Amino acid sequence: MEDQPLQTRELFKEFVVPTYGRFDVQLERGEGAHVWDESGKRYLDFGAGIAVTSVGHSHPRLAAAVFAQMQRLVHTSNLYQTRLQGQLAERLVGCVGAPGKIFFCNSGAEANEALYKLARKFGNEALPPPPRHSAGMLVEAPISRHGMITMEGSFHGRTLGGIAATGQDKVKKGFEPILPGFQHVPFNDLPALLAAVQDPNTVAILLEPIQGEIGIRPATPEFLRHARDLCDRHQLLLFFDEVQCGLGRTGDWCAWKSILGTDEILPDGVSWAKGIAGGVPMGAVWIRNRPVQLKSGKETVLSDLLGPGSHGTTFGGTPLVCAAGLEVIRIIEDEGLLENAQIQGALALDSLRRIGSPLIREVRGVGLMLAFELAGDLATRLPEGRLPSIHVVEALHAEGLLTVPSGPRAVRWLPPLNVTASQISEATEITAKVLAHCA
Repeated sequence: MEDQPLQTRELFKEFVVPTYGRFDVQLERGEGAHVWDESGKRYLDFGAGIAVTSVGHSHPRLAAAVFAQMQRLVHTSNLYQTRLQGQLAERLVGCVGAPGKIFFCNSGAEANEALYKLARKFGNEALPPPPRHSAGMLVEAPISRHGMITMEGSFHGRTLGGIAATGQDKVKKGFEPILPGFQHVPFNDLPALLAAVQDPNTVAILLEPIQGEIGIRPATPEFLRHARDLCDRHQLLLFFDEVQCGLGRTGDWCAWKSILGTDEILPDGVSWAKGIAGGVPMGAVWIRNRPVQLKSGKETVLSDLLGPGSHGTTFGGTPLVCAAGLEVIRIIEDEGLLENAQIQGALALDSLRRIGSPLIREVRGVGLMLAFELAGDLATRLPEGRLPSIHVVEALHAEGLLTVPSGPRAVRWLPPLNVTASQISEATEITAKVLAHCA
């Protein structure tokens, strides 16, 4: 008698490195805003792969575009040119609405790594700012500037550079010594940011317009303006990590524009991933065509600073992933999903607030990037070590709603951009039922 095949959970236990504390859910297929597990149970998916399946699961147009490209050309080295990569770069530059160029990679962590390297390259090769006075002393910029300011509570990936940039100690434990060159300041704290840029080694500021992993915390418009002004005054680079919040999730292609309500400021670089290709692995970086005076006496633009041999990737921008990325942008435009994210996001925010549960301490969100923070007293009623966010998320699973925990006390809603009002109503009813039971 042949051995019975291992169940999915057994395969993971025996063969998959346990880098995730995975939920005991084995998903098999998806359609739109729904997924089904191996037993046939249906879930309303308000996690969307953590803001990845931006046009829903198995969108017929995206599936057709990927299938057609699979039959034509899947991969070619970046030693050559493919029209799809050029076309997608053109569309992404258009999403920002300002001259620049695109570097393609495979993930958000890789996109941010490109920004760290760009900052180092700029610090080494660009003409430093003139001497300035600080605390009554004349301060000259060092020959090589390399310091980057990031925010407390931020998340920028799990590479060695990413955990050094991330403003959360939990991701750094066990990986010491941490890569030097990163300074963390409190998010939305203008005086702290001003103090930090006084360090003459500083070359760049990196921030998420909306912090995702810490529980959906938007930057204030004043903080974004202040960061841009400081970078201009001290000849620093301003980078936005929009890996989770960008390309439609907030109801605009760029999350910082959703916060400001205008396009009055422009960063020098933006990192993207997650929803960029609807689930096909892809990351990208937009780099501004900002003039740069080099120490050599020559002039270039920032988007050309990473020249041949300075950075690269085997799989970034292949014909397959670019076909997916182009189709996702077309679907978002054709189906009016930026407007839908604004409308349904406002409905979701209001619906969560109307639940009126004593367990909800605060509801936050921009567009379809939302979270509710749980009241602190829930933790006192749970077994020791049991996180409130995990407890509530697992209870939501049992009722057929997938959501994403965020830190110990927040739960995120990140539905696809084509979510409907009826689906938001269903998610609200499930959430209200679970919280009533937990209370």
